[in-house]
Amino acid sequence: MKSSKAYDSFDFSLLRALQRHGRATNAELSQSANLSESSCLRRVRQLEADGVIQRYAAIIAPDRIGFRLNAFVTITLVSQSEAALKEFEREVARIDEVMECFLMTGSADYLIHLVARDVDDLERLHAIRLTRLPNVARVTSSIAMREVVRRTDLPVHEID
Repeated sequence: MKSSKAYDSFDFSLLRALQRHGRATNAELSQSANLSESSCLRRVRQLEADGVIQRYAAIIAPDRIGFRLNAFVTITLVSQSEAALKEFEREVARIDEVMECFLMTGSADYLIHLVARDVDDLERLHAIRLTRLPNVARVTSSIAMREVVRRTDLPVHEID
């Protein structure tokens, strides 16, 4: 939900700063955006209330905690009815290894990014979790060989 207020260069400056350093203090943010501390705090709270800032999180290196494999899985359902989609989406959200899931256009209904410890772990996820999701007709997996680019910062700037 977006407020009726248009976002300005100060708001975008705050968003860029928070993406780079989510643990920044209000004093650090206000200095970065060239705002008073009270104005900075008010703007950040408004960005949170508007849903622009959804949450704060630590970014963890997956391989450092044993998740060395990234897989991209396409899933085709037997039906694209609203009930089938909702049931699938509810259940896929319960799989901890699913990092992202998108409803797609094209030949497959969903694209899933998931992490696994190794190929055996991926096979287990495929056999026990993915193929048993409701309404699944076909599952196709591709394993990423190497990560080339990973960004967590959106290109935040004013639109001309």
